[in-house]
Amino acid sequence: MNWLKRLALIPLALLSLAASNPVLVPDVSQRKIDIVYSFTGAELLLFGAILYPGGRVPSEDADIVVVLRGPSQSMIVREKQKLGGLIWVNAESARFRSAPAYYAIASSKPLKQLVDERTAAIYELGINNLQLSPASGETPDVQRRFENGLIDLRLRNALYAEAPGTVEISDGVLYRARLYIPARVPVGSYTAETFLIQKGKVLAAASKDVEIGKSGFERFVAESAVNHPVIYGLAAVALSLMLGWGAAVLFRRI
Repeated sequence: MNWLKRLALIPLALLSLAASNPVLVPDVSQRKIDIVYSFTGAELLLFGAILYPGGRVPSEDADIVVVLRGPSQSMIVREKQKLGGLIWVNAESARFRSAPAYYAIASSKPLKQLVDERTAAIYELGINNLQLSPASGETPDVQRRFENGLIDLRLRNALYAEAPGTVEISDGVLYRARLYIPARVPVGSYTAETFLIQKGKVLAAASKDVEIGKSGFERFVAESAVNHPVIYGLAAVALSLMLGWGAAVLFRRI
């Protein structure tokens, strides 16, 4: 029966541990975002509360960092070179095992004022601290060049973003932040993470899941392309021929 007594003491121990550390209670404005033909992007609100032990807010301010991360992808990045001053051709390339398809981070202060480089690297806080897992055997300098190229490409497509100083904290307890989701965002399962930071240390962390998917006709087309590729290809060719024939008839009449 001793094991029963020990088992009964586990919840009490957990409550005691939770009571000594602050706890984050996060939420998001949308758990599911549907992409339809008229989708031009969306704004996701990340908000929540900080529960301190005994309900007492510490005299020293704490800071909040929120991260929205998309599904990881294996991808190849290629460099282009101009051949003969006229034609662009593929040159060197590098493969990455797990680059996030989307990554956006917002913080109550610039990250350099909140954590040191080691802590930022451990929690992957900031675009330059993402663990992209290069799979090629290039030298570190070459790998870094391709990493910078990948990050620059994602930044230009608004798939990577940083927004320092945009997280609002009210009365040291409530927080909220807004992150923009572009129209070309990949579908899949996303994770909204919240970090509570004080004196350079991460005191608490919590997360919520967000699903981004296609609906309506877009979902039908996407599923058809995956589940019935031959029929999808034939239908696309037939549709192109019909549109071409219709355009030819129209111009003849004009």
